Amino acid sequence: MSSREEHRISSGLAGLDEILHGGFIGERSYTVRGDSGTGKTIAGYHFLTAGVAAGETALYFAFEETANDIATNAAGLGFDLDDVVIEDMSPSATQFMDDGNYTVFGPGEVEATDIVSQISDAIERHDPDRVFIDPLTLLRHLTPDEYQFKRTAASLMSYLKERGITTLFTTQSTAEQSDEDLQYLADGSITMRRTERGRELEVEKFRGSGFHSGPHGIRIDGGRGISVFPSLVPEAHSRAFDYETLPTDIDALDGLLGGGIERGSITLISGPSGVGKSTTGTALARASARRGQKAAAYLFEESDRSFSHRSEAIGMGIKELREEGSFEVHEIEPLSISADEFAHQVRAGVEERGVDFVLLDGTAGYRLALGNPDTELRQELHALCRYLRNMGVTVALTDELSSVTGNFQASESHVSYLADSVVFIRYIEVGGEIQKAIGVLKKRFGDFESTLRAFRVADDGIHIGAALTDLRGVLTGTPTRQPD
Repeated sequence: MSSREEHRISSGLAGLDEILHGGFIGERSYTVRGDSGTGKTIAGYHFLTAGVAAGETALYFAFEETANDIATNAAGLGFDLDDVVIEDMSPSATQFMDDGNYTVFGPGEVEATDIVSQISDAIERHDPDRVFIDPLTLLRHLTPDEYQFKRTAASLMSYLKERGITTLFTTQSTAEQSDEDLQYLADGSITMRRTERGRELEVEKFRGSGFHSGPHGIRIDGGRGISVFPSLVPEAHSRAFDYETLPTDIDALDGLLGGGIERGSITLISGPSGVGKSTTGTALARASARRGQKAAAYLFEESDRSFSHRSEAIGMGIKELREEGSFEVHEIEPLSISADEFAHQVRAGVEERGVDFVLLDGTAGYRLALGNPDTELRQELHALCRYLRNMGVTVALTDELSSVTGNFQASESHVSYLADSVVFIRYIEVGGEIQKAIGVLKKRFGDFESTLRAFRVADDGIHIGAALTDLRGVLTGTPTRQPD
């Protein structure tokens, strides 16, 4: 790799720099594409202010908004552009006419214009390190024809590169004209879009370097601008750990699980609504926190207030553990967060705050965050769980079944293959009374008890009774008693 290729500069977005394996390659040109309102201009704010923070001179050519409007809009998003030079190129008073001084542009390229002279004069005056052009496609309306526009745009990009300037420009397709034909102008191309999953960013071209391909979640917030959440690559993360067996603090459950669950393993807890899945998952997380580890519960289907109240009501209080920082509770609103952003939150807990145990409470809510069917649910959960396993984090995952009784199935979301251990809790009808049963379907890291046991949640916690050896057909939900 040449020294020119090694010269990296920040895009102003930490997540995008990660996707680009270190940021933009300096002294090249890049385009940000997307429909109106997708965040292209805000990406430019990040790019410019990052340059100012690095001691560089940043120059903004604004073809769509006035300088006053830009400063006001940027301030509303938390950006201070006072140290950014803004050249107001809005088309109200511009004519494509020059006085003969075409600088690096030939007369045929700027015939009947003066806009190019304004650009080159500004660059000569300010000698910028970074230039942001927003949007380049508006030049189409300031040139006599398409040929002149493309020649002018290409000459401009060559000029900026010869000056050693790193350039970011935006483009936008219209009903009449696509911007596809402009991608040759850039060394890198970034597309921003809205989808059913939420806002996304994708790098489609990046000359001279590898990059993290595919769509990545983004969020736009007042006061922070754009946050980019690179999609999770599990194999890029790992650390050494021992597969020690961790007790659950419930003797009978430990008996079913052959002593407990292993560090770095994934336990799926499945069953219908209200059967005790979340309570069992909470018990596992609480046991981890009480051992001196750090647990985090991510709630997709319950509020923090409800979760805390329920935990106290059944004798599994977590107030003190939360106060001492060993138990975190995160209420997740699935319709307002993407899978990439959620994975970023989990990563921050593991890598920045030392979380050792993760409870993901509710695959149905997780599916809402994806906005897509079960195939994508499995893909996203697979990536997240594999990452957590690689990092030695123990995981409990609850999965709701729609059927109260009937044919037995471990998971309706088809995610049981992810689990190292599968614990199921069922409603059963015995003698006209609704009861519950718990069992272990599999355990990858050792032996387990294959019996079914009575299960009950009371105000003093979880109770697991004797094996249901006198009943036959428990998994159907309507067992019969064995004859004496």
